[in-house]
Amino acid sequence: MRDMIRRILLAILMLLSLAASALAQDAAGFPDFLKGVRQDALAQGISAHTLDITLGKAQFIPHVIELDQTQPETTLSFQDYLARIVSQTRLDTGRAQLAQNHDILTQIGARYGVQPRFIVALWGIETNFGSNTGKYNVISALATLAYEGRRSDFFRKELLNALIMVDSKHVPATEMTGSWAGAMGQSQFMPSSFLNFAVSWQNNGAPDIWQKRDDVFASIANYLSGSGWRGDQGWGVQVLPPPGLDATQIGLGQRKSVGDWELLGVVAANNGTLPDQSLSASLIEPGGPDGPAFLVFDNYRTILKWNNSSYFATAVGSLADGID
Repeated sequence: MRDMIRRILLAILMLLSLAASALAQDAAGFPDFLKGVRQDALAQGISAHTLDITLGKAQFIPHVIELDQTQPETTLSFQDYLARIVSQTRLDTGRAQLAQNHDILTQIGARYGVQPRFIVALWGIETNFGSNTGKYNVISALATLAYEGRRSDFFRKELLNALIMVDSKHVPATEMTGSWAGAMGQSQFMPSSFLNFAVSWQNNGAPDIWQKRDDVFASIANYLSGSGWRGDQGWGVQVLPPPGLDATQIGLGQRKSVGDWELLGVVAANNGTLPDQSLSASLIEPGGPDGPAFLVFDNYRTILKWNNSSYFATAVGSLADGID
């Protein structure tokens, strides 16, 4: 028995050693990679000074790669994910925040045509209502992900956008902190989202999605509005499909009116009622055929533009409904 345990421990140590060796080997080419990014950035007009204070201090972060490979959407079941993300504590806090920020949320919601509960839901899920914005250096995190290989083109573009942010004086390089994936501030915007959608609610300088709550709310609302949000609709409703429903009817590729779904035998779950019969909807089962089913509307697709995960989008909708 002891020999077996010893062999297992030795095997684990060997694997860890190999992993560390592989990461060290990967990191060896990181400086040359940054030189290439620097050339691309200079060609786009980004100043040499900006590149000195950003790329010149960027570091390869092995832990970022580990986190990229163990995201909760890929390691948890749908039910476990929903229970974790839409917890009772988060529901209670969400209701309190919705009430506490009622006036500013009402103003922002009216301007952008976005219901305040969805602004609060995204804020709550992304950073636990601003309490967990991430402490990674965004430049280093993005450079690591761009260099590491998985989705390298995407992260290289985001890295260049982050450099544009610094060069345009949207935010000092030393204050550009965020998640391991390069998402920033209380709204967890990627650099491209910041450049496209971040706004200063008071029009008094660069948007501050790190510290100014009104900028955070307005930026979230502007993102949703600019991505096709419908303020007169919800996101979806939990339903019970009829037994034996053709599996080809399930998925975002299929659209029917709520009335047509009802004719097929789809009913609201928990003795609820279905919304407007004319609404275009898709029937989805995020957790597979053994999990809950939902009729989802165009706003659900807009949430997917924020994060292309059915787990995430369903959690946002569920939290929004739960705090309203």
